[in-house]
Amino acid sequence: MYVLTIVGNVSIITLVWIHPRLQTPMYFFLCNLSFLEIWYTTACVPKAIGVMLGTSQTISFTVCILGSTECFLLAVMAYDPYLAICHPLRYSSLMTNTFSAQLAFLCWLCGFLAIFVLASLISRLSFCGPNIINYFLCDVDSCIALSCTDTSLVELAMFMVSIIVVMVSCAVTQISYIYIISTILRIPSVQGRQKAFSTCSAHLTVVTIWYGSIIFLYVKPSAQNSLDLNKTINIFNTIVTPLLNPFIYTLRNKEIRNAFQNSCKKLVCNPAGNALDFLLLNGW
Repeated sequence: MYVLTIVGNVSIITLVWIHPRLQTPMYFFLCNLSFLEIWYTTACVPKAIGVMLGTSQTISFTVCILGSTECFLLAVMAYDPYLAICHPLRYSSLMTNTFSAQLAFLCWLCGFLAIFVLASLISRLSFCGPNIINYFLCDVDSCIALSCTDTSLVELAMFMVSIIVVMVSCAVTQISYIYIISTILRIPSVQGRQKAFSTCSAHLTVVTIWYGSIIFLYVKPSAQNSLDLNKTINIFNTIVTPLLNPFIYTLRNKEIRNAFQNSCKKLVCNPAGNALDFLLLNGW
């Protein structure tokens, strides 16, 4: 599953990179999501495999940053089709390459700042008992459960950060799709409605899986309950969702399917020539 996740997300980034037609803000955000999923799974899945095999005894704290970033990125990816469907004539002037790059940078920055607050509070806790974390990745709940000091401040901070990160980004996504769906339903032609729905259905599927599990995990008053259940639910975020994302976006996206088919045809018809063109294009 890990290998399929890496191959699928790398394929999306490669397709967008080599096909100028796909180099639009929508696919730029999709590349950011694919890069995020590559980093996300690499930060925790090999470690989890190592722990199960008994070859590793440590886990990475990096993955905590990435979970917050994905919430913001999914919200931005909902805002993009909102502009495209609800304001089609102004889309090109509103969603410029510069603005899309600024939105992507803001997602990464906010993801870092969100976990920085929690990390600074956790670093002040005292750990005087067992040091075995009941998790397969860095999870704030499991760290709090090991502390022998009062953790009420950290739990309150975690709840507030979760509300801001998860609920606000989820609200932006929901509001965007309310406007999108209401606009689509007003399209007179059936073919036009189907085309508009197909544009955002893949992202809506990913959003449903992601927010369904993330709200259950983090938007709660207590951080020390049901750690075993949390591990089961977190499998969707760390393994299942990153694996499904490439298939969801490619199977339901006609442009990416066509780009993939064209790349395969060119490679089959002239593998040596295309390899040479690739090397020359990238300065080799």
